[in-house]
Amino acid sequence: MPFTIEDIQQLISAEESDSLEFKETTGQLTRGMETGCAFLNSEGGGYLLFGVTDKGIIRGQEVTDSTRRDIATAIRKFEPAYTPHIQYVSLPSSSRQVIVIHFIDQLGRKPYLFDGKPYRRIESCTSVMPQPLYHDLLQRRIPRPDWSAQIVDNATIDDLDPLAIRKARELYASKHKEKAQEAESWDDMTFLNKAKITVKGKITHAAIVLLGKEESGALLSPAVAQIRWILKDSQGNERDYEIRGCPFILNAEAIFKKIRNLKYRYINPEFRTLFPEEVDTYEPYVIREALNNAIAHQDYTLGGQINVVEYEDKLVFSNKGSFIPQSISNVLENDAPEEVYRNAFLARAMVDLRMVDTIGSGIRKMFNFQRQRLFPLPDYNLQNNHVQVTIIGKIINMEYANILANHKNLTLMEVEALNRVQLGHPVSDKEIAWLRKKRLIEGRKPNLLIAKHVAQQLNQKTDYSNNKGFEDSYYCDLILKALAEHHSLSKQEITKLLWKKLPDILNEDQKRSKIGNLLTKLRKQDKIVNRSRGIHSEWYLKE
Repeated sequence: MPFTIEDIQQLISAEESDSLEFKETTGQLTRGMETGCAFLNSEGGGYLLFGVTDKGIIRGQEVTDSTRRDIATAIRKFEPAYTPHIQYVSLPSSSRQVIVIHFIDQLGRKPYLFDGKPYRRIESCTSVMPQPLYHDLLQRRIPRPDWSAQIVDNATIDDLDPLAIRKARELYASKHKEKAQEAESWDDMTFLNKAKITVKGKITHAAIVLLGKEESGALLSPAVAQIRWILKDSQGNERDYEIRGCPFILNAEAIFKKIRNLKYRYINPEFRTLFPEEVDTYEPYVIREALNNAIAHQDYTLGGQINVVEYEDKLVFSNKGSFIPQSISNVLENDAPEEVYRNAFLARAMVDLRMVDTIGSGIRKMFNFQRQRLFPLPDYNLQNNHVQVTIIGKIINMEYANILANHKNLTLMEVEALNRVQLGHPVSDKEIAWLRKKRLIEGRKPNLLIAKHVAQQLNQKTDYSNNKGFEDSYYCDLILKALAEHHSLSKQEITKLLWKKLPDILNEDQKRSKIGNLLTKLRKQDKIVNRSRGIHSEWYLKE
């Protein structure tokens, strides 16, 4: 439920406690996240509020894109991976906001670490957790039952779709060719048991999800098994939609066929030809793997649908539940199957039916397909107990993507991190360090740039210059020359003079701050003087 300012006032009517922490600004982000870790390691969780003094006075703070990026980067430091619920509550008649972050361990995964250390909360104090307590919590970590393996009461084979069972037999035979002839002699129930979709003749949740009749989806209640496809135009308006339920073994393919996989044409400079390359907008494997991964790892108990949103040049897949491997870097770095699955029974059945690869290899294949096609890599958003992956079906920058795809000394992890720099997504300090070591980036966090020598190789010289901008002396000379010509200029006029010349990588707040710093610099050098204050101030050359 969305927080209101009244909710915040009621929450802070009590003092800081073992479940409540105030921080005046995100300048105290690290200390705040240490407390968030302590809340996760407690029984009832807690609320962390930025924009409230330690005396409980609501002041709010300015929330910029940089603020949100810093919070997202900090959240990536939790282990096991955790995404808290975050709300930004605006103050009345103000641009300031209070940031409300709720931490609670609902999955029984404590102890949690932040930046490699476990924390605990006693009264209103946060401290590093003693090792004996940490090991005790580790041993008591609650094993989560596999929802997909649970038996559906009173369900029988009559609740399964015969066409879906026939399709499962075909897929099983193609996967297990050595058993194909023998499988032909099995009756349906024997096949389902052998394929590990049922257990000793009893119908599982996984069996209903994959093979159940449309009306059998009700047997999963309150869980939901539905896939929703939405078609949107360039303005984001919904043009069409379709919702499919059980059986997913058939309806996943039906959703796949709804997606318009048109031909995409482009000139590939690698081959130095005037004739365009022609490929499908989306590699079929990537579509199927993204969709079937969502089916395998959806948290069905949360009652949400699996969504496939089709735009003109991208597909967005989303499912409920946290990302089990914790981060994409873990998948790319550890080229091995994941040891833990949310729906282990369902996932194993889907692997046996050739619906998905193991999670590690499947995602890596998706990344490599996009890289080989010179398209942006899959873009994962792992927040608020929700997994979203965006597949872009075109080249954003042909030269950049082409050279990276054929750069033999770059690993897939390095390409993925560099891809995030290009897209303006958060990059960790560790990633920044090794990208700098290879001289691939420059600039200061969060305003990172593809390094100049790389930009020149990629024919991105103008983009690089637009992002980096000019030396301060250039802007100062512009101000001084304009004052000499016009005698005086208001702050508004100076802003208009410089605005389009400032680096493109700066947001509006950063540009205004940059202009203010330039004026302060010239004033301290006794070159200009301000005879009033505010946006309507008048600046003059100092005589």
